[in-house]
Amino acid sequence: MDERTYSYDPVPGAPVSHRPTMEKGQLWRQYVIAGVANIAIASTGYSMGWTSPVNIKLKDANLTDSPLPAPITSNEEAWIGSILTLGAILGPFIGGPLAARIGRKWSLIASSIPLFAGWILIAAATAVAFLYAGRFMWGVGVGMLFTVSPMYCAEIATNDSRGALGSFLQAFITVGFLLVYAIGPFISYSAVAYVGVAFVAAFDLLFFFMPETPIYYLSKNDRESAANCLMTIRGQSRSGVEAELDILASDVAASMAKTATIADVFRGSNFKAFYISCALVFFQQFSGINAVLFYMTNIFEAAGSGLDSSIATIIIGAVQVGASCVTPFVVDRLGRRMLLLFSACGTTIGLVLLGMFFLLDDLDSPVVSSIGFLPILSLVVFIVTYCVGLGPLPWAVMSELFPIEVKAQAAPIATAFCWTLSFLVTRYFGPISEVLGMYVAFWIFGVCCIIAFFFTLFLVPETKGKSFAEIQEMLSGKPSKGKA
Repeated sequence: MDERTYSYDPVPGAPVSHRPTMEKGQLWRQYVIAGVANIAIASTGYSMGWTSPVNIKLKDANLTDSPLPAPITSNEEAWIGSILTLGAILGPFIGGPLAARIGRKWSLIASSIPLFAGWILIAAATAVAFLYAGRFMWGVGVGMLFTVSPMYCAEIATNDSRGALGSFLQAFITVGFLLVYAIGPFISYSAVAYVGVAFVAAFDLLFFFMPETPIYYLSKNDRESAANCLMTIRGQSRSGVEAELDILASDVAASMAKTATIADVFRGSNFKAFYISCALVFFQQFSGINAVLFYMTNIFEAAGSGLDSSIATIIIGAVQVGASCVTPFVVDRLGRRMLLLFSACGTTIGLVLLGMFFLLDDLDSPVVSSIGFLPILSLVVFIVTYCVGLGPLPWAVMSELFPIEVKAQAAPIATAFCWTLSFLVTRYFGPISEVLGMYVAFWIFGVCCIIAFFFTLFLVPETKGKSFAEIQEMLSGKPSKGKA
């Protein structure tokens, strides 16, 4: 982590001679705090990726390392994989109201309750029902975290680092995936569960010492607490944060003067923020990421790769981590729109090539033997470009678009919508691809990515470097006074 400092400019665009003296802040503090907050997101990646190494153990006919009395069936495997998303549909409606009532910090800590419960059920499993219940509880925690974590990171960030902190979610979730991919095949079923418990415990221990967001305190009319946590986050004195605190207090007061209900989500600029957020998570899920990851082994087998499937999965997990770590470094320079456009193009190319290979394979074309590299190349192109844009940025943009007074109502609906789509893709991609052909399914996802490109080009606003107030002015059609 670098030691750079930054200055909060209370009068953007004013001549230097007319600006008040500014106290230097410590930028690294925001990154450390957001990093600790996202340990919980990494733990959800570990939970979500748990099926990859563990299903092999559960399907083993010899039951060498399975807690169950019999190997799981293909139908049980499908439900074990998809039931987490059903819990994630419920989670946002717990996390959103909690964030408004007890704060973002304590809501994040509360999300560890269903995560712990899930791991206990998994560790104690003696029947498939325990696995269903454990995965469902994980899903509740995942839904809570995906609602509150982007909110927390957006509210502790300065305007110029909000995109980077919002992109942490994708980077950290891939770290969780990589960890379970790397250790899961080589340790026992029980040890995988113990590591999961330790992961959640480490988050609770470290995050307990992190601050609440100043915006939450200001929404409760507690200016002193807001000032104290802003001093901690920025590394400045009280006088150093006063200008930013005044602006935040003014923004929050203006927002809180409006009483928001569910109906308000569907009015005016709030609805514009809502449909953009829902469209972006739709394109995220219908890029086919879960289907591609679920059928990764099939893709490697189709390519005739001699790599062990466990090693291949670790390699892909490492590619995901590397690609996801690019976005925080470039998103506040290049902007959200450019990365989303690049991502939509790249995922389209990857999916078209994957579909082409599987079509040729279905036709028993002699060309297949000479293009065995194509599925792996397509997979890498798809995953790298997904992780740069469509993976992290819908969450980052969602956290920026909703005004303070409607976040608790709107964010849970958009997040639940995302996980509903995830369930549909995860549960029904297999049966649909068997009927229509896997190449048709990949091309449908490719068409969705093409639509994502044009949707972003014409309808997604650029939020780079803008304050929350400026974003709301832009959504309502008013000219923004801030920098572009």
